[in-house]
Amino acid sequence: KRELLQGIYLMGFNRPSKIQETALPIILAYPPQNLIAQSQSGTGKTAAFVLAMLSRVNAAEKHPQCLCLAPTYELALQIGHVIQNIGQFCADIKVTYAVRGNRVLQGSALEEQIVIGTPGTMLDWCFKRRAIDVKKINMFVLDEADIMINTQGLSCQSIRIQRALPKSCQMLLFSATFKETVRAFARQIVSNPIVIKLREEELTLSNIRQYYFVCRSREEKYRALCNIYGSITVGQAMIFCQTRRSADWLAVQMSQDGHQVAILTAELTVAQRANVIQRFRDGKEKVLIATNVCARGIDVQQVTVVLNFSLPTDQKGRPDFETYLHRIGRTGRFGKRGIAFSMVEHQNMRLVQMIEEHFR
Repeated sequence: KRELLQGIYLMGFNRPSKIQETALPIILAYPPQNLIAQSQSGTGKTAAFVLAMLSRVNAAEKHPQCLCLAPTYELALQIGHVIQNIGQFCADIKVTYAVRGNRVLQGSALEEQIVIGTPGTMLDWCFKRRAIDVKKINMFVLDEADIMINTQGLSCQSIRIQRALPKSCQMLLFSATFKETVRAFARQIVSNPIVIKLREEELTLSNIRQYYFVCRSREEKYRALCNIYGSITVGQAMIFCQTRRSADWLAVQMSQDGHQVAILTAELTVAQRANVIQRFRDGKEKVLIATNVCARGIDVQQVTVVLNFSLPTDQKGRPDFETYLHRIGRTGRFGKRGIAFSMVEHQNMRLVQMIEEHFR
């Protein structure tokens, strides 16, 4: 639609990325096709399915027509943000958020055409509050589908919503990583999907240079961090810590050295988290220290450096490859260049070798 093109150009996009070029013709075709798409972080997945939602809804009808599920509150807000930007000339299309803290009255019917939310609240709005008539939904989008499917709780909630939708509803699943188990599961819930899959070696982003430092202690890691700041130009940086304790410790050290630092951990309330990210977006703090809560989907264009204060590992102490990929994908958005540094203790050098082998 012309209104959408206006929004796209105003956002500074002038040609589609690879995933957009491949997915959009499929998504917008009639009759509607179901799609399972995998594409790296920062390649424009959100804009692809946002365009799909904005194209499919009928602005004249004042009831929900598209449901979009995301694993976290932040991601839901960010998707809404993209909808508002791209859809700024579609005056009659409205968005609402099914997230914790947003209340709807029992039986009050929503008028917004697009509902974005987290699975628990969305379930509540559909079945308990009956604010959404699921029979009138014509598009269902699952973002970060691998997490949604693999995480206890989120997956059964997502499936319960999906099962209640009409047969004619178009299903779109998007993710940066898809394990085989997840793909099999996706095939169960999505009938006759078209699958866009990247080869394994395409997963690490060639525009992100990855380096590691071998350090003896937390203090030595901190000195290495200061040296990086002394030797390269850092726009904005995200630093990932494995635990909240080390995030707190690092924030104190950096603040004492005069850095403007923000911290993002799971203990913050939803409103606090939104506020921290907004301040970081606005450049009020140049450094965001985070635990894995924001390894996914947070998109801040100015981030030029990602730093793993410790490498992400799973319960068995093996590298968590997907979290690593999502963390470093916070830089180098949309084909820009980025740098990722990882700090490794001597005894953990095996982790680096495993990451190298896995991503070749």
